Amino acid sequence: EIRNFVRQKSLELGYPFYDLRENKGLMREIMFRNTTDGQWMVLIIFAEEDPTVIENLMGEIQKNFPQISCLYYSINQKNNDSYEGLTMNYYAGDQYLTEKLEDYIFKIHPKSFFQTNPKQAVNLYNVAKDFARLKGDEVLYDLYSGTGTIGIYVSGKCKQVIGVEYVKEAVDDAFENATLNEVKNARFFAGDMVKVLDDAFVKANGQPDVIITDPPRAGMHPDVVKKIVALSPSRVVYVSCNPATQVRDIAL
Repeated sequence: EIRNFVRQKSLELGYPFYDLRENKGLMREIMFRNTTDGQWMVLIIFAEEDPTVIENLMGEIQKNFPQISCLYYSINQKNNDSYEGLTMNYYAGDQYLTEKLEDYIFKIHPKSFFQTNPKQAVNLYNVAKDFARLKGDEVLYDLYSGTGTIGIYVSGKCKQVIGVEYVKEAVDDAFENATLNEVKNARFFAGDMVKVLDDAFVKANGQPDVIITDPPRAGMHPDVVKKIVALSPSRVVYVSCNPATQVRDIAL
């Protein structure tokens, strides 16, 4: 309903749809996110910054769909659809969604990575927790930790969680999620994985007994693989969304 409404309203108002090859047009993309308890986030991506156009359309969406929990817009003038470098402009409703995974609650902002199937995410994280075979006294490194979901989810089964993530906004979310869930044994760090995981870092945070790594589709950089080998944990749990790159990394 929302998608069709935005399309129809754009046609009525004469707002042209974006052509990626020509890099022309106005209406570029819509992102929808929803939670298991019925919250909805809508993000409209415009290709040009025109305050009148934005206000006209966003106002119409808000008026016609009061069930939207979080309403955002952004301007993307790049030649790709990634959200990197984009500012997410809050328009109406709440500033984030909240999703519950068993006993833990997680805030989801427009740029936050979160498993698209929360019920299956619980199964996935339980498998990762089982494979980690935690006894309660381990230092666990959570690599590519994102918003801290896996680290926080297993935090009750280990002594300390140390999360490392490239994206600073995700690390900010991870701290927020740890506070929200009253998890006091988790710390998160932003930066290039290889540069962060140096001797001083390990000395300050402890030698990892277990590493859980959940990289993007491209898998892990060879230098990260070498670093994991050098850290010599008793166990590595590799969560993957691309079996091909996982096989490559395991071979290394």
